[in-house]
Amino acid sequence: MEQIIKKSLDNSINYADYKRLMQKMVLDKFTTGNEISEANINYTLLNERRMSRWDKKIIISEPEINKIKEFNTEVIWLVISESWCGDAAHVLPVMNKVSELNPNINLRIVLRDDNDDLMKLFLTNGSKSIPKLIMIDTENFEVLDVYGPRPSIATKLVDDYKNEHGVLTPEFKEDLQRWYNKDKGKTTIKDLTELLAKYTPSFFL
Repeated sequence: MEQIIKKSLDNSINYADYKRLMQKMVLDKFTTGNEISEANINYTLLNERRMSRWDKKIIISEPEINKIKEFNTEVIWLVISESWCGDAAHVLPVMNKVSELNPNINLRIVLRDDNDDLMKLFLTNGSKSIPKLIMIDTENFEVLDVYGPRPSIATKLVDDYKNEHGVLTPEFKEDLQRWYNKDKGKTTIKDLTELLAKYTPSFFL
């Protein structure tokens, strides 16, 4: 596992470069990933706009900022993503905002289809669902935790719908996008703050 993670880190980029990659995909009318389809090209265009909007609009509360700054272990947040992924477009800007608040968090991003060995290590119920955040201890490359592909409330919405209907319909996916817009990243911020708190000794004093 350690060698796969190190190899993936060699392939990784920072958030600013990921945004530039998204912008290039839009200009080229193209998409990342193995499936080059009109749908994925259109999703990439939509997601680039979403990310730009969230970069400007996400607000983290003062208490959450203080908790995030308490985290004192050097880690890498290695996130598996693709330009066409709607969940990633909503979640990645939040991950970036949180990581910017603490120099101990190094956010790196890799493309799923270019890092298949890594993706296979972090499946969700057997599926290559993204985005998937892998929190890695910088010192020994130990995987401390995993987060994703969706915020906790969105995960429950998806699981409940699948249990009742079997598959996610286009109508449900539209409802999920509306949930993201209404939530404004708050659930993701809460989830990530709690994730860091699990590894912040002072938080328990």
